[in-house]
Amino acid sequence: MDLKKFKWIREPETYSIGDDKITITTKPHTDLWQRTYYHFQNDNAPVLQMETEEKYFSFVVRTEFEESHHRFDQCGIVMYLDSENWLKASVEYKNDVFQYLGSVVTNHGYSDWATTEIDASVKSVWYRFSRREDDYCIECSMDGETFHQIRICHMQEGNGKIRFGIYACSPEESSFQAVFTNMQVTDCRWKAHDGQQPDC
Repeated sequence: MDLKKFKWIREPETYSIGDDKITITTKPHTDLWQRTYYHFQNDNAPVLQMETEEKYFSFVVRTEFEESHHRFDQCGIVMYLDSENWLKASVEYKNDVFQYLGSVVTNHGYSDWATTEIDASVKSVWYRFSRREDDYCIECSMDGETFHQIRICHMQEGNGKIRFGIYACSPEESSFQAVFTNMQVTDCRWKAHDGQQPDC
């Protein structure tokens, strides 16, 4: 994958980009969240994305977070359109027993948060982000072969040109190194539902 196509939104102070490996060292008090429940608005996490108008595709990436150690340390996939319209999926550190594997969808300035608990020993997860026009699917895998659906969502501003990629952040007083490898864009692996029209 040509990583030169990716552009920063909020370039981090410490990072490296190789042929097929990106590392990001997070800074404390960086996050993405809008309003819901907590009422605060956090919009300062580093995001590295590419742009496309392709209506049907999948993006795959492997994340490694061996160093995550503080509550809410996270890294994963993102589609950041603007401060009030975006989605993300990641593993968020909780404690030495479990972590949250989850996703956040933000439409018109209000975020949600859907999670499930996974063992704290997990330190690498693959994600597959798929687009079908303005609908999206996020999946995860522990081995890069078998993917399981995390969620399907609709993005109200997700039609036409979009941007998608990776992010990492540490919402509290923490810092860790996130590693991203095995990135690729493929034909859409999220197939049409029975009875739907085929891809255009």
